[in-house]
Amino acid sequence: MYRILKASRLAEKIFLMEVEAPRVAKSCQPGEFVIVKMDERGERIPLTICDYNRETGTVTIVFQSVGASTERMARLQAGDAFQDFVGPLGQPSDFVKEDFQEVKSRKYLFVAGGVGTAPVYPQVKWMKNHGMDVDVIVGAKTKDLLILEKEMEEVAGQLYITTDDGSYGRKGMVTEVIRDLVENKGQHYDVCVAIGPMIMMKFVCLLTKELQLPTIVSMNPVMVDGTGMCGACRLSVGGEVKFACVDGPEFDGHLVDFDEAMKRQQIYKTEEGRAMLRQQEGETHHGGCGNCG
Repeated sequence: MYRILKASRLAEKIFLMEVEAPRVAKSCQPGEFVIVKMDERGERIPLTICDYNRETGTVTIVFQSVGASTERMARLQAGDAFQDFVGPLGQPSDFVKEDFQEVKSRKYLFVAGGVGTAPVYPQVKWMKNHGMDVDVIVGAKTKDLLILEKEMEEVAGQLYITTDDGSYGRKGMVTEVIRDLVENKGQHYDVCVAIGPMIMMKFVCLLTKELQLPTIVSMNPVMVDGTGMCGACRLSVGGEVKFACVDGPEFDGHLVDFDEAMKRQQIYKTEEGRAMLRQQEGETHHGGCGNCG
């Protein structure tokens, strides 16, 4: 069992939990995710890692209550426990694996939207801990839905806040801030990392492609099973079939077919849709589970 040491509500339907999971904390890296399961009957839920502490053996997760399982999970309190807490899974962020001097020579811009702020945070924290100052844009629909602002302020070189309705920070979309920084403020960036709702990542990538700014996105929103067995997170990246849970979750955003991914995500929600996708995609429907031949 994996004990919950802290449970709090960050915003409406958005919750944070700090979980005692020493083996996961010991080896996890920014960009990776875990699968949690409340009990024997519980659903497997893939969640990106928000933070980790190797000394205390804890891992922090942030999730949004969107269905029966996450609604039930939101009711857990400190002292309760998960039956399963599996990880780290997926591939760590590229900068973790690359030559550090090369990474340090780049100027990074991180763009977070909504709950996407949670997986952006450990990446920015990693940069801070390695002596790098990075700019961060955090967007939310309203001030009430903004999360982890204080934590992000402590690790970001420069933090820009934007809300759709103008209730806090700058009014407008994250794309407007990106364009303003590059075209009006004269900021130069070598890499953009954008994590958030699919539609946000799509429009960030359309803009950064125009600005010739290489962009990494996390396709964790399309994950369901988290092991490549369900076929939910199948997507096209540069014309090749990839799976977010085993090949990602991070990919070159300029190569991701967002329209296909969003359409497929809607189809996958129904049993009839899943059956149709299995028939259409054949052996390429699954990834990493041995069903693809």
